Amino acid sequence: MSVLIVGTLDTKGTEIAFVRDRLTAAGVPVTVADAGALGDPAFPPDIPREQLFRAAGADADEVKRAGDRGKAVELAAAGAARIAEQLHRAGKLSGVLGLGGSAGTTIATAAMRAVPVGVPKVMVSTLASGDVRPYVGTRDVMMVYSVVDVAGLNRISRLVLANAADAMIGMQSSRFQVPGSKLADKPVVTATMFGVTTPCVSAARGQLEAAGFEVLTFHATGTGGRTMEGLVRDGLVSGVLDITTTELADELCGGVMAAGPDRLTAAALAGVPQVISVGAVDMVNFGPPDTVPERYKGRRFYQHNPTVTLMRTTPEENDKIGKEIAEKACAAKGPTCILLPLRGVSAIDVDGKPFWWPEADQALFQSIRNWVYGVELVELDLHINDPAFAAAAAGKLQEMMKK
Repeated sequence: MSVLIVGTLDTKGTEIAFVRDRLTAAGVPVTVADAGALGDPAFPPDIPREQLFRAAGADADEVKRAGDRGKAVELAAAGAARIAEQLHRAGKLSGVLGLGGSAGTTIATAAMRAVPVGVPKVMVSTLASGDVRPYVGTRDVMMVYSVVDVAGLNRISRLVLANAADAMIGMQSSRFQVPGSKLADKPVVTATMFGVTTPCVSAARGQLEAAGFEVLTFHATGTGGRTMEGLVRDGLVSGVLDITTTELADELCGGVMAAGPDRLTAAALAGVPQVISVGAVDMVNFGPPDTVPERYKGRRFYQHNPTVTLMRTTPEENDKIGKEIAEKACAAKGPTCILLPLRGVSAIDVDGKPFWWPEADQALFQSIRNWVYGVELVELDLHINDPAFAAAAAGKLQEMMKK
């Protein structure tokens, strides 16, 4: 096994060689992949650019002749991702390290996102002090700000690059080995939670842990939902307790915590047992009040804190959310149950609280009833945060997993 260093040897050869030499001096095997396209490589790589671009279905010479830097980066990213995935499947990958500016970051982090959580990933980038969501995605990528541009070796860049290399060396020497499929010690269950569904998920988690499961809880902030579903796709999850599907409301209404149109599909496609509920679909998340779109003027709002403004979903919006939940649940290949709390879906959706709107909740519940088929639907005359609802959710998932 070796650490894959991905970089453009036509522009970052000196820096890549510095990191390579520090790793090899510590006894860490290294494989260097050249992702450059326009100039000649500074030194012969272990994986030449011809092989990298071929992995993306392209010809390196044609890419060079075209002189289109944007297209070259796109193809190099695809090729790097494919090579990293192949090395990992062959049991030859112990980590991925990259360095560079926007192009190098795009290419190397594509390789990092192509391998599972647990494989060490270190990216030295000029972009690391800004919005790194496009580069990190749902993987455990360590982003290191380069401070100065990755353009030659100097008193600053040597320190930063050496620290990044040492971080990778440390992860190699004490790495916790994550099996390729399910965790060996306990079956893994994932759960989705929001502040307004915390009592429910905490109680359900306690019940599942007492039964011998390891429970991974994800904050349903958009990234949280995507990360959970990524682990499901990776084959690390035995069951899903999707109590908090609030990200669907943000996706529908343009909130800041949307998880994309594929939310609520990973367990269905993988055939993983899942219990689905409607936690916090009474709300859409925005930033401070002045960030709420003008089209929502006059709606019902709740100021969660100075930077989070919640908007109550309407009966019409809940009708659409209910249909989406039902349709995605009905497409599941594995055991699936929809569990409805008829007395409220969040801590502020209860009589006397800001988002109590029985007509909106009824629109949600009726829509699910109208569209669901071939999937168990359980309706409980309870609030989502009632202990009995949490017990029922955890118990139902345990029942399906045993079968």
